[in-house]
Amino acid sequence: MRKKRFDGMNCTIARALDQVGDWWTLLIIREATQGATRFDEFQNGLGIARNILTSRLERLIELEIMERFPLECRANTDGYRLTRKGEELYPVLVTLKQWGDRWVAPNGKPTTRLVTADSGHSIQKITVHGPDGKPLSYRDVRFVPGPGATASTREVIENRNLRVLGEP
Repeated sequence: MRKKRFDGMNCTIARALDQVGDWWTLLIIREATQGATRFDEFQNGLGIARNILTSRLERLIELEIMERFPLECRANTDGYRLTRKGEELYPVLVTLKQWGDRWVAPNGKPTTRLVTADSGHSIQKITVHGPDGKPLSYRDVRFVPGPGATASTREVIENRNLRVLGEP
């Protein structure tokens, strides 16, 4: 069964999932944020089949989320690293980890903590904030059309605001 593609949808969440929504893809990105650069490091860290890893790495390179670079310690061998586009996925991974720590950690005990490299203090929970710094839920946010909004997007926004906020 072929995976449905979302790259034609007028929704940036769907389009982002089209690029990184596969679980292996996010785990490869996680491994890169943990210092993996060589193919064998990704494969050993994930226990992923070579063919699947190869196809995911190729796709991440095609999408400019990762790039190849020559490994100095190994002649004629390339490594893999995140591009700026890939590095900007780090808050997504941290948010997913924080959600997992709260809701699915084995025995309710997270296996790792994230602390700042310089002070060793725990990082803050990632949340959505208003201009005043107040944490917001989806019930506190109004959608408005962006520059790429189509007529159907405007209808979705109006319906969403009506259902969630009680007003268009």
